[in-house]
Amino acid sequence: MLPLSFVALALSASQVSVVAVAVAPPAELFSPLVQQKVLKTAQSFPSPAQYPQYTDRVEGNWIWFTPDQWTTGFFPATLYAMYERTKLCHRSNVGDASQWLGLARTWSTPEIPLETNTGVGHDVGFLSYPFMNELTVDPNNQTAVQAINAFANHLAGRFSPIVGCTRSWDSADPTDFQVIIDNMMNLEVLFASEKLTGNHTLRDIAISHADKTMVNHIRPDGGSFHVVDYNSTTDAVIRQRTSQGYADNSTWSRGEAWGLYGFANMYQHTKKSDYLQTARRIAKYFISNIPSDGVVPWDFNAPLVPSPRPADSSAAMIAANGLFLLADQEWSVRNVTGAAYYTNAAIKIISDNTKLAWAPSWQSLLSNGTVNNPQHNNLTGIVYGDYYFITAGNELVSRGLASC
Repeated sequence: MLPLSFVALALSASQVSVVAVAVAPPAELFSPLVQQKVLKTAQSFPSPAQYPQYTDRVEGNWIWFTPDQWTTGFFPATLYAMYERTKLCHRSNVGDASQWLGLARTWSTPEIPLETNTGVGHDVGFLSYPFMNELTVDPNNQTAVQAINAFANHLAGRFSPIVGCTRSWDSADPTDFQVIIDNMMNLEVLFASEKLTGNHTLRDIAISHADKTMVNHIRPDGGSFHVVDYNSTTDAVIRQRTSQGYADNSTWSRGEAWGLYGFANMYQHTKKSDYLQTARRIAKYFISNIPSDGVVPWDFNAPLVPSPRPADSSAAMIAANGLFLLADQEWSVRNVTGAAYYTNAAIKIISDNTKLAWAPSWQSLLSNGTVNNPQHNNLTGIVYGDYYFITAGNELVSRGLASC
């Protein structure tokens, strides 16, 4: 348990609890640079549409990509997060709510063709983020409803009742059914569409996928395999391996963060106790394997020599959001101690990794992200790292643990 220094009221899961906060959230979460940088990028929307994904390693300038990428939804979702921040903060230096909402809708529009023609496969769940955000603003927005249902149907179409999972990556070998732990994050669109349509098969698919992932991706110690290859005709596990981590038996930190968030989210939707236990195991592994300096490495088992392990600030911010979500689930089962522990762990991760990654001169908010270390794509700003950095700040304000 972390040492306790002061006590604040925390609003969690629509209830009020007393949470002792060990580390003050970093001031950078609410720096004027957050609003300034995001707005500058938002007002520079290329035509034809392109989206920022990561920066160069020297000057921190965004590198832009065509819309048919798995990361496309993150910047529009960031704009919705800034719109939410205006509601939470009630301060003029956060920006104008109508401006943020207008920009969010503008940046979401080029995603619409991806509903029927996309190459991102299972990652349509990430594409759906801004449309799910839109429904919190206007529950009757039929453009958003149609997008969510289309993306959910696309993901459901990748489900194999033999394997019990949705296929992640396609393979030239039809018997090679590849599933990555990242796919836990895409299950949310199935629940969102079920709520809109009443199609409970979508829930069943999500549960089946999570059950299989729980068995074959998560190790007894809470670490995780990045990829599991199944035989599509027998459902036998062919291989448990990595693609972006250090080794097949190592734990890639961003995959671990996706798993943490994904299983906490599955418990939130289903109240299935195995998911809560799994989220706790993953959280324990993640927290206990962070080095003494607090910086989250790109892979927890990568060697320290001959050169230092690159950090991954994006994995840190994803994990922090997952810990907030897990804290909510602990509160729902009246585990106040657990809720406080995970809240404090999330704040410490945010604080430690912001100290390393805050990048005032870059176009991104954070540096020291690792997109794909085996491909030498590291030490960059990353659009999803920035998104989860902003949403973490929003979560803290909504809980009464930070002020704008």
